[in-house]
Amino acid sequence: MDVVDPGGVVRSQVIESPDASLRITLNGADSDRALAGRFVAGRLGSAVQHVAFESSDLFETERRLRKRGFQALPIPGNYYDDLEARFGLDGSMLAQLREGSILYDEDEGGQFLQLYSRPYGDGFFFEIVERRQGYGGYGAANAPFRAAAMKRLVSRELRTSALFHKLPQLFIAAWHPVLVDWTSFFA
Repeated sequence: MDVVDPGGVVRSQVIESPDASLRITLNGADSDRALAGRFVAGRLGSAVQHVAFESSDLFETERRLRKRGFQALPIPGNYYDDLEARFGLDGSMLAQLREGSILYDEDEGGQFLQLYSRPYGDGFFFEIVERRQGYGGYGAANAPFRAAAMKRLVSRELRTSALFHKLPQLFIAAWHPVLVDWTSFFA
């Protein structure tokens, strides 16, 4: 199965036990511009990018995790506007999805809910899923939204981190403007 990523195409192969109690998805990318491609390229060809767990009630799981300090991957509001248009979900369901940063998909078999953590360290993250009424897929329709949200978050954190590393220079510059080479400050 091919999954679209903002930086390229990710090739995905699923291995699962006969009763589907164990599912392993192997991903590879043709380009290191794709999130999965960058992750694998930075680890000499192999690595575990994320681990997924199943929940029987993802909304309750999300609330409990949040109380314990879990930080979900922020999903932009327009994603939920799109869900309303695509699936006609009721307002209560959409509000719960939006509040918990939970992604949604459905197929002829049922519904699928996904919750992602913010990335840890060099990009490792957790996924928690809930399958309802026999949903058979893996949320492939949500992959571009998750990848874009990760990319946005990582880019923002890198910019913020770079600025914080330069804060001592900024304070010095405020007191002694001659001591700082402003041409390279934002390089």
